[in-house]
Amino acid sequence: MPEQISATIEIAATPEHVWAVLADLASYPRWHPVFRQVTGQLAAGSKIILTTTHPTTDRGFVLTPIDGGTLLRQTATYRGLFARFPAKTITRIQDTFAAINQAIKEQAEARQQAPG
Repeated sequence: MPEQISATIEIAATPEHVWAVLADLASYPRWHPVFRQVTGQLAAGSKIILTTTHPTTDRGFVLTPIDGGTLLRQTATYRGLFARFPAKTITRIQDTFAAINQAIKEQAEARQQAPG
């Protein structure tokens, strides 16, 4: 049975600014705490290759507009033989998700405040 883990954060930036951070693949190595390299094109049907410090997952981001900002929900589904994690591992993964969400928040809010 797959293991699904998620984390949510409120960001004081519009969904467009949050998406701009997520879509700027070349910048990930500068700020992302887990993805060391991202290659590929963000387009329907294309593949993106992530070089990561953690095992392979199906990962998604949902952006929901809220009062002048964005609610970001990050979810990953782990599949395979070793997809059942002990509670301590789930907590560590959730901490990593929180760090990723915080990094996205900082990048998006900086873009929101930047002139132009």
